[in-house]
This record gives sequence, C-alpha cells and structure tokens, in this order.
Amino acid sequence: MERTVVLTGATGFIAKHVAARLLNAGFRVRATLRTPDRAQEVVAAVRPALDDPAGLDERLRFVRLDLMADEGWQEAMAGADALVHTASPFPLAEPRTADEVVRPAVEGTLRALRAARDAGVGRVVLTSSVAAVMHRDLPPGRRVFDETDWTEPDHPTTTPYFRSKTLAERAAWDFAAREAPGLRLTALNPGLVCGPPLDARYGTSLRLVGRLLAARDPALPQIAFPVVDVRDVAEAHLRALTADGAAGQRFLISAGTLWFHEMAEALRDALPGRRIVTRRAPGALIRLIGLFDPSVRPIVPLLGRDQRVSNARAREVLGLAFIPPREAVAAAGRWLVGNGRA
Repeated sequence: MERTVVLTGATGFIAKHVAARLLNAGFRVRATLRTPDRAQEVVAAVRPALDDPAGLDERLRFVRLDLMADEGWQEAMAGADALVHTASPFPLAEPRTADEVVRPAVEGTLRALRAARDAGVGRVVLTSSVAAVMHRDLPPGRRVFDETDWTEPDHPTTTPYFRSKTLAERAAWDFAAREAPGLRLTALNPGLVCGPPLDARYGTSLRLVGRLLAARDPALPQIAFPVVDVRDVAEAHLRALTADGAAGQRFLISAGTLWFHEMAEALRDALPGRRIVTRRAPGALIRLIGLFDPSVRPIVPLLGRDQRVSNARAREVLGLAFIPPREAVAAAGRWLVGNGRA
C-alpha cells in the first residue's frame, strides 16, 4: 500500500524538489498551500521531474493551510503516514521586527507537530537550517560545526531569520520530548541551497546567485556559506523518512563551504562569456557601508568568519554523496541564465 506524506510549504524551491523525489519513490503527497490557486504551479513544476507522470492527479493532492491558523490541519493529517514540514518564512531583506519571522516559524512548526501527533502520524521530518547551528563561538581547538552545536539567539551574527530557524527547531525537539514521546522526529539543516530550480518561483536563496550574475557589486565581501545542491536536499528528505537510524537525529546537509568570491569564480568558470565580479572588498569598507546601509549591516559580523560544517553524519547515516558545492552554484547559474532569469 502506498504511503502518504503531508508536505507543507509546497510552493517552495526546496519543497517542489522534495515532492518530485517522494513521488518518484512511490509515495503519495498531500501538499499544503496558503493559496489554492498555486496548485497548478506546483503540478507544472513537478510533472517534468517525474519518472512516470501517469496518475499524478491521484498521487499529488492539495489542501489549503495557514501556519498561523488552526483550520484544516486535522483534516490534512488524517490517514497520513508522515509529515515533511518545509514551510517557514525566509525574508530577502531584514524584517522590521524579529517577531515577523520568529512567530510564524515557531507557531507554525508547533501547529504542524500537534496536528501530526493528534492524527497519529508517527514520522516527522523538519526542514531546519545551518542557521540553527553555526551562530555561536566554537570552543578552543574546534573549527568545524556539527550537530551538537546550536545557534545562540543573542550572538552578534544571529539575524532575526537565523533566530527564527533556531527557535523553531528547538521548539520542535522540546515538543517531541515533552508532549509527543512517540513522535519520531528528524531535523535536516541544509546550508545555502543552490542547484537548478524546477520553475521560476525559486525564492530567496538563488537571488544571491542572481546578484553575482548581475555584477551588482564592484567587489565582494569576505563572507562564507556552507553550500548544498537542492537535489541533494530533496534526497536527504527522502532518506530521512526511510533510513534506519535517522529518527531522533539532526543532520547537517552541506557539500562544503565556499567564500562569496569562490561562488563568483564557479559562475565565471561555468559561464565564460559572462562578466562576473570576483574581486574582494576590504572588510573596513563593508563595515563603513554597514553604518549607513541597513541591507549591508547584517553581514558585517560575518566578515572573515570561516563557517565550516561537518556532513559526516549525513554521509554515514543517510548515505548521501554530495554534488560538489561549486557545481551546485554553477548549476544554479546555468539555469538562471538559460531561462532568462539573469
């Protein structure tokens, strides 16, 4: 009998890939949307990625849900075998208040987990982020973050978005321990997600690649990102549902760390006819600009911070073999250029 997975945030860049991967693996997907008129957008994105699109209308169904409202959750979870919770706010610009992203992230996660518990859904995969891991100071002698690390909400590098991901994941683990001890929870913590989208609704992460392709900056700040291809992120979600030993664990999903100028170099090598800025900006200049430009201010504490994370657990338990980070960035760039998006 086919198993049914409830997938929240189905219009997201990651979620569309997850939907396709689950469908190809034989699952039925019950996808949640805030606005039902975007259902055909998801179908159109997912269909070309399927090994066999026959019967898609039966295997991919949609329900209307809102992270901030109780209506519909009980019906959405009824008869489901698992929940994959990807929905969370991801702002491009700094929000006016932290509550704009923290509250929906935490309350939405708890609402989804309560509904899963109440419906007897025993398996949950939560899409968290490296943002919930690496905004803290490592102890002396350690240079690489791992799954034992947690972002400190008041750390100088912690933005409202990073705080939202941290508090939402903390809330999920606390809920599972205190209120749903039978709930088998796994958290996935991907880095900056690159790679090719399934459609032109790719959200915030690829806009960073688009910025490099547009050569908008005369020089690049010295900031680093753990990078992962969206296809590996989707595979990680599938394996988190099916791999022995995945329940009760969090997994860092990153192929490796790239500096911003290394991302630019990967794009330059992949698109030799494109003008790509690769020069590095002096840290003092970025700090000065940050005094006057609110969009630059959040990156100032990240300057020169070599943010490396371990993917050993994901390789060992989930059996992931990652697409190299430069190829993930290059694939995103080729897609954006090839589809007239940059």
